[in-house]
Amino acid sequence: MAGSAQADTLALQNSAPERYVVVKGDTLWGISGKFLKQPWRWPEIWQLNKDEIKNPHWIYPGDVVVLDLSGKEPRLKLLKNDKNTNRPSGPLKLGPQVRIEEYTNGAVSSIPVDAIRPFLQRPLLIEPEELRKAPRVAAGPDNRVVYSAGDKIYATKLAGKAGDSWQVFRPGKPLIDPADPEHKRVLGYEVIYLGDVTVDVVGDVSTLRVVTAKEEIAPGDRLLRANDIPFVNYVPHTPDNNIQALVVSAYGGIAEVGPYSTVVINKGSLDGLDIGSVLFTFKAARPLKRADNEAEGLMIPPEKSGNLFIYRVFPNVSYGLLLDSTMPVNVGDLASSPQ
Repeated sequence: MAGSAQADTLALQNSAPERYVVVKGDTLWGISGKFLKQPWRWPEIWQLNKDEIKNPHWIYPGDVVVLDLSGKEPRLKLLKNDKNTNRPSGPLKLGPQVRIEEYTNGAVSSIPVDAIRPFLQRPLLIEPEELRKAPRVAAGPDNRVVYSAGDKIYATKLAGKAGDSWQVFRPGKPLIDPADPEHKRVLGYEVIYLGDVTVDVVGDVSTLRVVTAKEEIAPGDRLLRANDIPFVNYVPHTPDNNIQALVVSAYGGIAEVGPYSTVVINKGSLDGLDIGSVLFTFKAARPLKRADNEAEGLMIPPEKSGNLFIYRVFPNVSYGLLLDSTMPVNVGDLASSPQ
């Protein structure tokens, strides 16, 4: 399916401008949407090489994007504003602890970073087997049953070394696979993030120090290793496999969501999804109802409702950001490969 989508001629917007001046707050998706009817295909219209696609940090506010129609396919060219003081003079080097702001360094990001920032810095989901093995908070140094920032706590089943960072969480609601006819298959459990701790001593009973506490921490709460913030300037692409997924959950338990909202789908890395995959969301087919009963057995076909940009992937579940949605997205809606 991905191949058929890529074989199509790049379709320009009817009102595509000849040039566009980049402003602060723009995204590569948004800029390309001013020119393309399929903004997720921006790597094609920019005609990027592989190195540029891996690290698309080259557009800054003040630069001018020019539409070039001189060839067989439309393409975008960039007139750089050399007076831009934020533009780095050499290649951008990244370290494992670099914050999101430093990744972009003032450059235009692929998608709106602020919309996904909370989902990059905290644990989101834990799978059943991982939950079973997760270390537990066992006690504090006294008889208190809740702990906060600065407190010493003890944990069991902890591996690693002194100085390691862990995140404390409490398992939340189970995410049930809507494709399971018995509604019993648990894809994972939403994570209620409680705070951050560092390891002082590792042993059968390990000693930790609470660094931050968003909520009170108690015996029985679980621990997950703190991961580095993922690189956020993802490049959109069609999945290698034909994905047919269902929306499992919307962030915050909201019944329906719109643009720049995060939804969870029941497909993940085991199904061929990776960071940057783009899916189309559809309202599920539904019966056509008419008072005269002449429409009995007829179905309203699925209607496209938006684009879903995958930015975090687990084995059986993925988190995606809704972009360009034209109608609300609900739990149970479809998410499939572009066709």
